[in-house]
Amino acid sequence: MNTSVMPTQRRPLSDEFLQALRDHFGERFSTAQAVCEHHGKDESPYAPMLPDGVVFAQSTEDVAWLAKLCNEQRVPLVPYGVGSSLEGNILAAHGGISLDLSGMNRILAVHAEDFTVTVQAGVTRKQLNQEIRDTGLFFPIDPGADASLGGMAATRASGTNAVRYGTMRENVMSLTVVTADGRIVNTASRARKSSAGYDLTRIFVGSEGTLGIITEVTVRLYPQPEAISAAICNFDTLRDAVQSVIEIIQMGVPVARVEFMDAAAVRATNSYSRLSLKESPLLLFEFHGSPTGVQEQAQIVQEITRDNNGQDFQWADTPEERNRLWTARHNAYFAALQLRPGARASTTDVCVPISKLAECVAQTAQEMDQASFPYIIVGHVGDGNFHVLMLLDPDDEAQWRESERLNHSLVRRAIAMQGTCTGEHGVGLHKMAFMREEHGEDALALMRSLKAAFDPRNILNPGKVLPEPLQD
Repeated sequence: MNTSVMPTQRRPLSDEFLQALRDHFGERFSTAQAVCEHHGKDESPYAPMLPDGVVFAQSTEDVAWLAKLCNEQRVPLVPYGVGSSLEGNILAAHGGISLDLSGMNRILAVHAEDFTVTVQAGVTRKQLNQEIRDTGLFFPIDPGADASLGGMAATRASGTNAVRYGTMRENVMSLTVVTADGRIVNTASRARKSSAGYDLTRIFVGSEGTLGIITEVTVRLYPQPEAISAAICNFDTLRDAVQSVIEIIQMGVPVARVEFMDAAAVRATNSYSRLSLKESPLLLFEFHGSPTGVQEQAQIVQEITRDNNGQDFQWADTPEERNRLWTARHNAYFAALQLRPGARASTTDVCVPISKLAECVAQTAQEMDQASFPYIIVGHVGDGNFHVLMLLDPDDEAQWRESERLNHSLVRRAIAMQGTCTGEHGVGLHKMAFMREEHGEDALALMRSLKAAFDPRNILNPGKVLPEPLQD
């Protein structure tokens, strides 16, 4: 499938540079075609963009040594976690070296008494929760993929729990970052708050590897809830479902999770995960707290959904039932792919103020119904964020153009409602065209100044996030 990304000229890597990598990393440096192909694609609809080589790091010192060499030689350096990005975030658009951080997967320090944990960047969310489960604590941020915490911090990820626990922005306390020229920087202490200097942590969270390379992450942990209950509520219409969410949030009900799935998403999930959910628009709820608190939350939510023509709740009370339900929701992406075998998915997300959510989702669905290809809509609608997954014939350029037209329409609709072009996927390549419309040229100029200060030779994930300045 062709894309709108223009091909770039690549400067061949010198023999001296390649030999230095072989001498330093040995078998942890590869230029094998299969390895480069694996690191030159993600879950976006873009054609592969291969690096010239791949380095498998094992320590912050490895990353610092490599960054210093790449900076001296002006070689692009692209951080790589597990390759689950959706907007072309980790593609080697300018060639260079892909820095695979998956081998940096050690949990460095658990401070249960302070509700924090420090991990290497390659630790995944499932691995973390598995290893800390005996502490009575858990890490709530859960994007659909089993992403690495370094990648989650770099893209400012969120997930199904964000409505109660926030996103990576609220839950990252400090970082260890390698700068473009190979310096190692700690962005903050483990104190719960600080007024000392600029907030470097927040600058790097969401920077998508363009300002520095995250090698260690310290995040907040939370007590495992005393009581948990999950429920499903079906609706006849998409608008009724989303309107229920708006009223629940406006009432201040502290739901832990509230997820939306349209009828097509439910149908795909039933088939893929062997469930028997009613195939109409639905909301998935989860309530955390004391037994009494959970019961009160559920009662209020049930009353609100009934007022919006919602059907009676179907409860999932046992851990096994809840896990099966939420695993199915997290697998909605892979389930949707089965609706059109051989298709390539183009997935987009936006986030709008909660008061605009029903209008934005309804208008989007109405427009998507005219598309020539299947689609699903799912969303972390408790915080105004939803996703549209379009299933395209990879050999049909017309479908790619149509999907881009629909994506542009959706994003501009969200921005017009004072929303954002991406709630959690990040900008990567796919959303750069909207940065000017959302932020304005003056704000982009400040961002470019920041990029130039942190990475003056533009080696860190070049060609991502920031569009070129307007020409006079």
